[in-house]
Amino acid sequence: MSQAPAPSETAGRYARLAALLEQDPDNVRLIADAAEAAFAEDRFKDAEALLDRHARIAALPPQALHLAGLSAMRRQDWQVAADRLAQLMAQGEDAPAIRFNRAWSLAMAKQFDAALALLDDATVETLPQAAQLLVQLLHDKGDFDAAAAQARRLFALHPDHRGLGAAVSTLAIDVEDIDLARRAAEAAGDHPDALATLGTLALGDDDPVEAERFFDAALARAPASPRAWIGHGLVTLLGDDKRRAASEIDKGAELFGTHLGSWIAAGWAHVLAGDPATGKQRFETCLALDDSFAEAHGSLAVTDMLEGKLDQARQRCEVALRLDRQCFSGALAATLLSAGAGDADTAKRIFEKALHTPVDASGRTVAQALARMGTRLG
Repeated sequence: MSQAPAPSETAGRYARLAALLEQDPDNVRLIADAAEAAFAEDRFKDAEALLDRHARIAALPPQALHLAGLSAMRRQDWQVAADRLAQLMAQGEDAPAIRFNRAWSLAMAKQFDAALALLDDATVETLPQAAQLLVQLLHDKGDFDAAAAQARRLFALHPDHRGLGAAVSTLAIDVEDIDLARRAAEAAGDHPDALATLGTLALGDDDPVEAERFFDAALARAPASPRAWIGHGLVTLLGDDKRRAASEIDKGAELFGTHLGSWIAAGWAHVLAGDPATGKQRFETCLALDDSFAEAHGSLAVTDMLEGKLDQARQRCEVALRLDRQCFSGALAATLLSAGAGDADTAKRIFEKALHTPVDASGRTVAQALARMGTRLG
């Protein structure tokens, strides 16, 4: 009968190195090796404790600094990770992977401009995940021209990266480059953002059955996808359950947080569900986020009119059209106020009739146009 192996033979590499360190506690080479072993075994706190111990004895060399940054990233301690990687770059280590890891850590720490500054051409051309981050940061910043230019260039360079394709498809929807949106989404496979893009495209093609299939698939993979919730709500809005539609679009708006158009879509969904008071609250949320947003003023002009506050409605309408002559809700409010000839009840009756009036050859109604308008704004 064979004997069981000694503990030193069965222990992991980290345990064996830790045992050796008990005999030689100030051996920095041994400390660095033990830290690498701890990291490899997902013992990130142990790895960082060892690296701190190393630093007290001697300055961390580049490899150890890189390990410290990666370990902090794995623990999602983003600021520490960014600081460690900054120290590494200060030593002249400037490889694309190091720049990307630092940029990612800064982005997760909400230091977006600092993250952007690190994503140079060499980094985004070498690493598709860095290209994805660049497109997302420029998109989130609202720099649509720069984001679109980089998206087209980098998607051509990395056509098979699912994350980049999904990010490009989302941006392309917002800049209304339908061909790019479709190509990028199809290249991204079952990535939830790509599925939401395909659902949005199907909705634009007046194919609610296909749109719902894509939005359902997106939500199955990413239950917190705001675009998928809003898209699914817009599909639901085409049916009879307007309250459910408003609830779904509300959820998407809340997940987005500061996306102006989602609050406009939510507001109109509530108005169409017969709850203009809640709709007004959503429009006011949008206005609080950006008081120069024309559609918020125009939408509030309509709800003021429905409350019989015609003077206030006129003021808001003037503001909306001054901010944007093409403001859809502002133009609707102006038309209703003019048609109502100063009578609130008449204007309200005209509004109820107008909601179901087709606005284009597809048969899309004013109501549907108002709600869908919100997903393309802000």
